Amino acid sequence: MKKIFLMLFVAAILGFTSGKAFAQFEKGDKLVNVGLNLGGGDGFGGGIGLGASYEQGIHDFISVGAQADFVTWKYGYFGYNWRYNFFTVAARGSYHFGKHFLTMDKLDLYAGPVLGYTIANYSAPGGYSGIYENNYGSGVTVGVFAGARYYFKPTTAVFAELGGGNRSFVPLKVGITFKF
Repeated sequence: MKKIFLMLFVAAILGFTSGKAFAQFEKGDKLVNVGLNLGGGDGFGGGIGLGASYEQGIHDFISVGAQADFVTWKYGYFGYNWRYNFFTVAARGSYHFGKHFLTMDKLDLYAGPVLGYTIANYSAPGGYSGIYENNYGSGVTVGVFAGARYYFKPTTAVFAELGGGNRSFVPLKVGITFKF
């Protein structure tokens, strides 16, 4: 975990040294989001994980890309512990609607759909483990998300996203965005 935070810190420093004239989303922009998934897992539990996504601007208001998320959560009582792990790979699209009503170049508001696949597994008391298959287990992930980015440098922003899919739901993602 320390290595991940060190890499994020070094990447942020490198982001400060490069410059681009315009911070708001535009056609041709390439965005990489890296951050923490908070509160995910079963949609109710307190899971935590890591996530990353890539977006390519194909229009001044539209981007397409992919994302990968890992979330783990556990619960237990009286020595019985369950652990669930979710790994999701998905395609995503975003509509960047901030330009429609915002005059701030530093703020990018966006929302869009997610379509992918989640692999879920678990370990349970007594050594039981396997593929977890129910409403929140392995299978096709379909959902929507909404987010905001605030650029503190023309090529570096912080972001927060709400939402996700019907499996391995991640209520909140927070992290840093790099624009290339």
